[in-house]
Order: sequence, then C-alpha cells, then structure tokens
Amino acid sequence: MKVLVTDPIADAGLERIREAGHEAVTAYDVSGDELLDAISDAHGLIVRSGTEVTEAVFEAAENLIIVGRAGIGVDNIDIDAATDHGVIVANAPEGNVRAAAEHTVAMAFATARSIPQAHARLRAGEWAKGDYLGTEVNGKTLGVVGLGRVGQQVAKRLGPLGMDIVAFDPYIGEDRAEQLGAELVDLDTCLDRADFLTVHVPLTDETEGLIGEAELAQLEGGYVVNTSRGGVVDEAALAEAVKDGVLAGAALDVFTQEPVSPDNPVLDVDDIIVTPHLGAATEAAQENVATSTADQVVAAFNDEPVINALNAPSVDESAFPRIRPYIGLAETAGKVAANLFEGRIGTIEVTYGGDIAEEDVELITASAQKGVFEPLEWQVNAVNAPQVAKERGIEVSETKSRQAQDFQSFVSVTVTDGEESLTVSGTLFAGEDPRLISIDGYRVDAVPHGHMLVARNRDEPGVIGFIGSTLGEYDVNIAGMFNGRETIGGEALTVYNLDDPVPDDLVADLLADDRITDVSYIELNGTE
Repeated sequence: MKVLVTDPIADAGLERIREAGHEAVTAYDVSGDELLDAISDAHGLIVRSGTEVTEAVFEAAENLIIVGRAGIGVDNIDIDAATDHGVIVANAPEGNVRAAAEHTVAMAFATARSIPQAHARLRAGEWAKGDYLGTEVNGKTLGVVGLGRVGQQVAKRLGPLGMDIVAFDPYIGEDRAEQLGAELVDLDTCLDRADFLTVHVPLTDETEGLIGEAELAQLEGGYVVNTSRGGVVDEAALAEAVKDGVLAGAALDVFTQEPVSPDNPVLDVDDIIVTPHLGAATEAAQENVATSTADQVVAAFNDEPVINALNAPSVDESAFPRIRPYIGLAETAGKVAANLFEGRIGTIEVTYGGDIAEEDVELITASAQKGVFEPLEWQVNAVNAPQVAKERGIEVSETKSRQAQDFQSFVSVTVTDGEESLTVSGTLFAGEDPRLISIDGYRVDAVPHGHMLVARNRDEPGVIGFIGSTLGEYDVNIAGMFNGRETIGGEALTVYNLDDPVPDDLVADLLADDRITDVSYIELNGTE
C-alpha cells in the first residue's frame, strides 16, 4: 500500500513503513490541487502541522484508510470529515511529551532570569549585570492550564524544585491531580494564585483565546509560558500586558500564524522570549513520533488496533488478541441479521456473554454495526459506523452478562423495528474457530464464511432433498448444512454453506415450491 508523507519526519518512520512491505512517498512541498492529485491513490497519509487535511483531501482520496499525525495536535485535520469518509485519524501523543515538557521548563527559567536578553547584550559588548534581577521558582506557585500528558510532566519537573502547583483541567479527576502533587481548581482560582502559568491544551473552539486580556490581568506580576498551540493565548493582549508591566515576562514557542508574522506585536517586546515551535525539536522526540505514527499506519493496514486513534474505537494492544476473533464474528452476525430482517431497522443491540463480557468491546460493537449497515448499501466501516447510526436515528446499545449458557463466550446482534426483532448469535470453538449458533431463535452450527444460503421451510420429508437437488442442478456445491426446527412438522430454518455463488434464478426456483417460505443468499467474508 502507498503512504504519502507531506511533512518531514525522521527517516526511522519511513523505514518502518518500507520494512512492513509498503511504499513510502515523500512530497513535502505539495498543497492545493497538487496535494489532491498526490493523495488520490494513497492508502495512508502522514502529516505534521504543515499540511491542512481538509474535507477536499478526503473527497480526493477514495482509498485512504488512515491519517497519521506525527505529533500531538490535530487542529490541521478535519476529523469530522475523516469520520464521515471512514478514515482513521491517529496522533503520536507520547513521542514528544518529554521534549515539550523540558522545553516548557527551559522557557520558564529563561523568562524568569532574562537569559536570552542578558546573552544578547553581553554578545553586543555590554556587561549589564545590574539591569537584571531574576525570580526564583522556589516557593512560587505554578499554575498549569491543561493537566494532560505534557502538563503532568511539567508538574513533575517543577514541583520538586519547590513550587506549589495548582491546575485547571475539567477533564481530569482529583485523584490523579493529587498523585501529581497538584490542587485541582477552576480557571479563575488558577490565575489568581499562579506566579508562573504554563499552558498545555489543544486549540479548539473552547480554548481559542482562553487566556485573554482579563485573564492576564489576574496574573499581575507573573509569567506566562505557552508551548501548546498558538491562539490559546491572545498574543496582542499578552504583548500589551508585558509592555505595560502587568506581567513580568512571557515565553512563547507557538503562534497563531506560523511561521510567525514579522508584525506580530510579541516580537517587539523585549521581555517576551520567543522560539520557533521547538517544543518537539529533539532528535529523540522526532524519531519517537515518526516511528509511533508509522507503526499505527501499518497497524491500520493490517486491521490491527490503532492505539492512538482519535475517531475510531481502539483497544489496548495486550487485549487485542483476546477480542480479535470476535470482531469478524460480530460483523458477520450483524450482516446476517440485517439480510434476514424484513422491517426497517431502528435499534441494534449487541449482547456479550461469558468471558468476552469482561473485555473492552467498543471495537466489536462498531464492527457489528458495520455488518448491519453493509446490506443496506451504506458506505460504512468500523470508523464511521457509530456516526452513521446517529445520523440515521438508529439506537445502538450494549448488554453484558457473565452468563454464557453452554458456551465460554458468545456475541449476539439483535435488530428491531420496535415491534419485530431478529437475533443472530455466534461463538468461538477451540478459541479461534467461529460459528453461528443461533439464527432467529433456531439453534444452528454454521460456519460464518463464504457463500451462505438461509432457507425457511415447513418441516416435511423431502424439502431438504429438494433444496439440495436444486442446488445441484445449478452446479452449486454444498460445503455444509445445518438444520434447526421449532417442532416436528412446524417451521424449520436451514443454513447451507456453499462453495459457489447462488444465481437469482435458483432462488426463484426454490421459492416456487410452496413448502419453502423464504430464501436469503448472503455473501460473507472470504467470498471469492
């Protein structure tokens, strides 16, 4: 498969892709129509912050499976459009965490001690020892806005240096904050108490301009360090606050516009230290994010878990071998249920019993939805299936139980229109061998693979023979047959695994016999 790389990454990432047998193509200067042409036959795309991955990109890339962001921030990727097109978006949040945290600490010390300013004047021949009176961090309060991966690492480094830590993060629990030695507070309290404020949040509608004129005024006499994303801190307001002496200083590694515009007001304020987005610029960080991103692209190609997927169900790598066989089984159960159900599907319920109920089953449930939607000819996969269900007004639910009847584990998919319902259940024999064990209440033992014919008929002598003979007349070979019935002489359901496809005329001939009430032909995974 082809992976297009449009922003520079470490060679180690490119080698990972090639070692896995895929093609890695670099195109670092493409944009606009050139990007749309380059992406047209790609299966994977790797970017950093320089490439805008818009809806037009997804429209042009019919074969695209995954977009990998070699870094943390994904504000340059239209994730909603990716989801609509069934494309996984994954980032590499761990690879540059240490580098970003260390740069934050370095920037905090640099602004507190005016290191760049003193350096510049000394190089110019000035011995300005008396012009700089620095601030010690010991005994001061560190305010952390965003106690995620980077924010936590900053707290771990500055806390032991004698700083009290307060943090604002509505998405983290108090227990975790306490483990880091931080007090979780609201934003106003964080700003009021902080002597140093570090910012570690993504740029979203919620965080854009989060630290503006009013917030900076609350930090009177303090310092601001932003190494997360430009636009979170109002740069014009920051420049004014430092120039007017409201703040003692500031340090920025990120800007609203990058490369930074020459007329950006922060460049004219001597007490604002600036660096050109160097937070992740270490050799180790660049190699880590490149290999991590490449590994996730390769995993997506292999239908393996994408650990840092942002818009698709993911699963811990150690748990994946336990759930992997159930992914295809649930998809098949959903597909069979949708093919056999005659009503308008309004609800999907996925039920887990036995050992599998103890696992993280989000990916299995998404696959079950994919199976249900496929016969409806909706363009869907495990990435966009939950979104498709929401848009179509289909309610999806999960049920788990430790009880598994006669099996170690089972998965059931039930579709309903509010009045009628149909359930298909499956299990694994010997740990890896999938079987359908129940269809619409009939016990069966069917292999969920290849060509499948499901017939409902009266339980009378000669019916199965007639079906077999008709299949033979059309040169369709029976690989396996599984029969279930309600009562002797009542209705029966028979599942045929076939070696060959079933033509429409064959189905018509079967339905012409009044002993047969319904026939459904289903092509499953592995169909040639």
